[in-house]
Amino acid sequence: MSQTFSVITPIDGSVLLQRPYADDQQIATALAAAREARRGWRATTLTERSHLVGLAVDWLVQNKDRAAHAITRQIGRPISQSPGELRGLEERARHMMAIAEEGLADIWPTPKTGFERFLRREPLGTVLVLAPWNYPFLTAINTIAPALLAGNTVILKHSSQTPLVAELFDEAFRAAGLPAGVFQILLLDHAATLQLVTAPEIDFVAFTGSVDGGRAVQQAASGRFIGVGLELGGKDPAYVRDDADLSAAVENLVDGAFFNSGQSCCGIERIYVHRRHYAAFVDGFVELTRAYRFGDPLDPHTNLGPMVRASAAELVRRQIAEATAAGATALIPAGHFVANAPGSAYLAPQVLVDVDHRMSVMRDESFGPVIGIMPVDGDEEALRLMNDSRYGLTASIWTRDRDAAIRLGEAIETGTVFMNRCDYLDPALAWTGVKDTGRGVSLSVLGYEQLTRVKSFHLKG
Repeated sequence: MSQTFSVITPIDGSVLLQRPYADDQQIATALAAAREARRGWRATTLTERSHLVGLAVDWLVQNKDRAAHAITRQIGRPISQSPGELRGLEERARHMMAIAEEGLADIWPTPKTGFERFLRREPLGTVLVLAPWNYPFLTAINTIAPALLAGNTVILKHSSQTPLVAELFDEAFRAAGLPAGVFQILLLDHAATLQLVTAPEIDFVAFTGSVDGGRAVQQAASGRFIGVGLELGGKDPAYVRDDADLSAAVENLVDGAFFNSGQSCCGIERIYVHRRHYAAFVDGFVELTRAYRFGDPLDPHTNLGPMVRASAAELVRRQIAEATAAGATALIPAGHFVANAPGSAYLAPQVLVDVDHRMSVMRDESFGPVIGIMPVDGDEEALRLMNDSRYGLTASIWTRDRDAAIRLGEAIETGTVFMNRCDYLDPALAWTGVKDTGRGVSLSVLGYEQLTRVKSFHLKG
């Protein structure tokens, strides 16, 4: 096993930084420190835990410029957009702080004469957070904040593409004054990560990443009776009904498909448009896409940068090539975006029509700046196609008819149904998915359930 790793910036393909992996002794020390810190942290009041988590959030927000540059240099998101991730982090963390008392409150059954009965939520122990690179602060805080608020200790293992984010989290919690061992980071390769999952000191694993990665984590945990939360792949659809506000649908769906170069868990990856609006929708979508400013993400005028690495861009290039070879039509001509560089991480956005579900680009996760658009004759066909996927994270319906949105939403196999919006995570709602998108619930009051265990108290008077 290599003792160090390098982060290659997608901006120019150079080595951005190098870091050492944690060795066996460092891992053992971290596990022991987390276990040692449990009793004291659990005994701390919710008010004090919330205060300390809030101080860490304050620190991150105050250092948003450092955080934004870390995002841009490690994954290539435009510097004009990276600071927004810290606003999202603050929104999610403060919401989970605000609802912690409700989420962790005792549950009282119907009174029974002569008895006092209630259910109490207790922390699990140590929560291992395995966070991805695409939204490195947001995906991590979804579990870190409620896990700490619930009285757990936390070990964060971040993607090897984004170690600077792990280090900023570590700085933030140190500045906040958390007791030693309550929050720690480890830089690990895949083998060491899976070995850590099997450690008896770990009581819950929250993983966000690929389906294959989720399977590996679940298999590693299978010999132990611990919980595993898995947020995996997606192929999120949108349906533009015949009563939709077309201009609003175009504007929001272009952003939903291409923000962060399409590297969003809940980004739009396929669109179905009522045949009556199809031609106008496609024309509007292409016109707005061609207006993107694609290039160097450190240029404040850029709003679409490179993908995270050249290999990721190559996968999407193959999907596009396979689709066009099978009859799809690419509507963004080669050369329109001058920064597009074959063989690099720079991949210009592409809009495909004449597509169908025999094509990988309509079936398999792209996680890049490409979208396929199909005409449909109505709700029944749209519903069939939206459900024709092994994934189910979010789906969006563009309509003026609220009742139709709910009726369709009830039939769509997905974790979240949007009406007239997309690519958004509301911390007041459960973040969950079905099928190969994984299992478990984060955020909302329900997010506290998987981070605690219930103890029943049955007292006879």
